[in-house]
Amino acid sequence: MLTRRHFAALAGTTALAAPMLARGQAQARWKPDKPITIYNPFAAGGVTDVHIRMLGETVSKVLGQQVIVDIKAGAAGTLAPAMLLNTKPDGQTLACMSINSLRYPHYQKTNWDPLKDFTYISGLSGYTMGIVVKSTAPWQTLEELIAAGKKEPDKYNFGTSGIGGTGQLMMIEVEQATGARFTHVPYKGGAEWMQALLSEQVHFLADAAQWAPFVDNGQCRILAMATEQRLEKYKDVPTLIERGVNVVGQSPYGIVGPKGMPPEIVDSIYLAFKEAMDEPKVNEYLAKFLQLPWYKNPAEYRAFAEKYYVDVKPLLIKAGLAQG
Repeated sequence: MLTRRHFAALAGTTALAAPMLARGQAQARWKPDKPITIYNPFAAGGVTDVHIRMLGETVSKVLGQQVIVDIKAGAAGTLAPAMLLNTKPDGQTLACMSINSLRYPHYQKTNWDPLKDFTYISGLSGYTMGIVVKSTAPWQTLEELIAAGKKEPDKYNFGTSGIGGTGQLMMIEVEQATGARFTHVPYKGGAEWMQALLSEQVHFLADAAQWAPFVDNGQCRILAMATEQRLEKYKDVPTLIERGVNVVGQSPYGIVGPKGMPPEIVDSIYLAFKEAMDEPKVNEYLAKFLQLPWYKNPAEYRAFAEKYYVDVKPLLIKAGLAQG
């Protein structure tokens, strides 16, 4: 699983950034001649959806055309980029790619290859994960939840953003480490699984911090964070590692286009998103959900994808989701 340490190290890479930025600034920027469509892999109203729309406001000003966010939820968050296969590499149609697109082909036959069929453009941000219950739930600690999952296997269910996603992988490792068993209920995105928890359709969540505002207002309670260290904001909440489960989950996402996009178009789009990512209101929004900007230029984003695609396979095999 992508750890916070790996995430920070990858985010800190700067050697490749200067040539790309310099080339983009030296040339006249490419300008689209019609609105740009971005396919979003997650449900409307979720953190990713709002984030992309906020970025799109600045991108549209920089490039001079409206940015349209089109929801294409499904296939564990991989449908959106897959829809680029039949689009022209002209910069008019893009997609948000989640980390799932680098996992999915290992355990599900696809008609696309994540390393051959896309142009990597810009990293955007990444999710911070945790295990969360409604404040009225009977479990006050992770140990109590684990004990319930051992006493009555599969009785209690949990929501995530999809099959094979970071949340499910995290829980597979929790189950393997503790002997507890729970039932996985996948949703299209955070807005859906958050509502499912509040309406008690699921017993707990194992996913990104769309739950943070609900923890802050007292509706939910965090049992454990899937981070390497405790967060300052929730300094009284232990990590999974502290509870004997060596699991850290954080999954980045970014913008990709169809394969074969001309460099000048890629540069222009990358620079527009970089400018948008520096907007204070964007980062204030991300902070509500414990997210940070994930700065990646095209070369860095591709290098990350190529490495992660190889590194993640052993974990998927261990989880029983992929064949050796």
